Amino acid sequence: MVDLNTISSKLGLTAITEREHQFLKEYCTAMKPLTVALDILQGEDNCFYGTLLPTIETLILKTEALASDLQILRDLPDAIVTAIKTRFADVLGNEEVILAAVTLPKFKFRWLRSLELKDKAKASLLAECRKVVLEEPQPGTSTSSHHTDSAKEKDLFSFEEVEEDTSSSAENQVADYFRSSAQNFSSLSEFSLIKKISLRYNAATPSSAPVEILFSLGKLVFSPKRNRLSDKRFENLLLLRYNHWFSR
Repeated sequence: MVDLNTISSKLGLTAITEREHQFLKEYCTAMKPLTVALDILQGEDNCFYGTLLPTIETLILKTEALASDLQILRDLPDAIVTAIKTRFADVLGNEEVILAAVTLPKFKFRWLRSLELKDKAKASLLAECRKVVLEEPQPGTSTSSHHTDSAKEKDLFSFEEVEEDTSSSAENQVADYFRSSAQNFSSLSEFSLIKKISLRYNAATPSSAPVEILFSLGKLVFSPKRNRLSDKRFENLLLLRYNHWFSR
């Protein structure tokens, strides 16, 4: 307050009041979780689709917890949470988005709040693993449409064995995956079923970061002293500059 009032006095401005100072402090406090979430989701590296839902859920949880610490802006956290739930209504609780999140080793079930949600997510992952196993061709299966009764009976027993093996294989791998303490993406190589599901649902999220980097480098290339560059030469210089920056 002293520093702000000193600056205001030197500039001939009205001094900031105690209430205005409190307002600014509370505004920064209320908006901090949102700004952190935006930085995460705008990341250029290792920002998969599965990052979205854990980030949103954590943002909602942290924002709701701020309401009791605010006096002037006590309604702002509720407004932020309401806006988030409205904007991401199609994402919250979506099974595909949940599968994308739980198949990322750094998240798994850590971001889910209740045991019920964890059990539901685990059941969805287990069902997806069984589908992946059944999609794979089984050794010794026959493609002919003409079978004798004994052959049909043999196929029936074979199908039941495949179902049992499928269930056992999927359950073991899901259990081993959640027991594993590894958090890097490369650890999925040990869990072939989980890896296939993760690659299926975890597309890279679009980001403006690479474009913004090019804009920043463009100002360094197209300087006032180089304002007669042709389009082609500017493009070549920009690519050379970007590749040099990227390689470092």
